[in-house]
Amino acid sequence: MKKAENIIVGISIGDLNGIGSEIVLKTFEDPRMLEMCTPVIFANVKTLSFLKKSFESTTMLHGIDKLDQVLTGKINVLNVWREGFTLEYGVNDETVGKFAIKSFVAATDALKEGLVDVLVTAPINKYNVQSEEFKFPGHTDYLNQELEGNALMLMVQDNLRVGLLTDHVPVNEVASHLTEALIRQKIETVKQSLIQDFSINKPRIAVLGLNPHAGDGGVIGKEDDEIIRPVIKKMFEKGTLVFGPYPADGFFGNAQYEKFDAVIAAYHDQGLIPFKTLSFGNGVNYTAGLDKIRTSPDHGTAYDIAGKGIADYNSFKEAVYLALDIYNSRNQYAEITKKPLKTKEKHL
Repeated sequence: MKKAENIIVGISIGDLNGIGSEIVLKTFEDPRMLEMCTPVIFANVKTLSFLKKSFESTTMLHGIDKLDQVLTGKINVLNVWREGFTLEYGVNDETVGKFAIKSFVAATDALKEGLVDVLVTAPINKYNVQSEEFKFPGHTDYLNQELEGNALMLMVQDNLRVGLLTDHVPVNEVASHLTEALIRQKIETVKQSLIQDFSINKPRIAVLGLNPHAGDGGVIGKEDDEIIRPVIKKMFEKGTLVFGPYPADGFFGNAQYEKFDAVIAAYHDQGLIPFKTLSFGNGVNYTAGLDKIRTSPDHGTAYDIAGKGIADYNSFKEAVYLALDIYNSRNQYAEITKKPLKTKEKHL
């Protein structure tokens, strides 16, 4: 198992006209962070040196051209591009979007090749990153294509963990996406993640209903009784501690979530509105279900405050912490579950 200080954290810089560079550099102004990990920012050292002056960051940067030049105890910046370009805080710029994707793709490649141990992504603008080479709604969809497994967005803040049956799907299409296979897969992914990533041996999982009052016995929609409930029943009977479907309003209003290790919402806003309300800006977006570890802050580019030096970096720092914790949990899980080597008996 790697020592904590040798865990290499790959960081994609996100939209440079947003708050990404600010929250990354502010996170590593604290020298204690370098005792926990070795950061590698996929960007350009001259670009970041220019940007850090605008919010008076004291972070010292170490520029490198190859990943074998990474130094522990330093904030490494891998030069992914050489070109100069105009930056203007708060502006939606396609050129800046291209550099955000250059950073992200290079960091993902390094993650796949084992050259970095975990990936933490700063926010991108989902609109200015679209091109012939990159046609994905966001980070998660690209990672799902490039890495092994089935990606699932899991929002995390301490013991509150909220996953989704559907993520970036229009509300009027959610019901048509809910199938027995999808629900089963999402529950299994959350269960496995709780075991190997969060060291919870017998996780308890709650599933929220799609309709108000979870359908109210079919009066307000039939999906809860006809699709969701039967899957939960079958999986519970086979040993998975999964419960529901619960009406979402009462579930969060009465703090029932505190009784479970994870909650699975039917759609994006049903899960993320209560999560972001309860996490007070310290939440983390974790891509569960993949063979590699990726986390990110639970917010966007925040163009309205970009460049003002007032961005809250707690969510990004928590994303780094969570990536390190999951890395260590997975190593421990691998040690516990690996099969002992069989030895042949010696015959005298």
